[in-house]
Amino acid sequence: MTYHAPTFHALARAIVYQQLSGKAAATIFRRFQDSCGVRTLNPHAVLAVEEERMRAAGLSGQKARYIRDLAEKTATGLVRFGRHKKMSDEEVIAELTQVKGIGVWTVQMFLMFALQRPDVFPVLDLGVRTGMQRLYGIDAKAKHPDYEALAERWKPYRSLASWYLWRSLEMK
Repeated sequence: MTYHAPTFHALARAIVYQQLSGKAAATIFRRFQDSCGVRTLNPHAVLAVEEERMRAAGLSGQKARYIRDLAEKTATGLVRFGRHKKMSDEEVIAELTQVKGIGVWTVQMFLMFALQRPDVFPVLDLGVRTGMQRLYGIDAKAKHPDYEALAERWKPYRSLASWYLWRSLEMK
């Protein structure tokens, strides 16, 4: 799994990457970093950039507002990255979902790839669900398959199991 330090930079990157292909997101993120004039994003650099420059880098207006909200909440101390390692998954989710544009899925990716938590099960992830449908022969049109119950047997390594499910989709 790819590791990203549990920082403001990593979470801003996660926002940029939401609902985009990896290649497009990487290009936009690089342009956004350049527009901020820093190699590692920080709240102060983001707050110093006008939304128009963020949009010119390729961010949608909505994502620009989300990243600005993250920067404001970090600058005021509502979000404090230094304490996440000591917090439970639920506490991290509760703190970070206060930021506009950051939902449970985004925080779960942060828990897995930045905080390297071994037992996160991103049940909302389409790739994980698709991988489980293939693995267990679940009909994609089934109303309420209980993915969480199936994933119980993978504890305490559901993060790793999810990674394998994503990789399995690459092997069509």
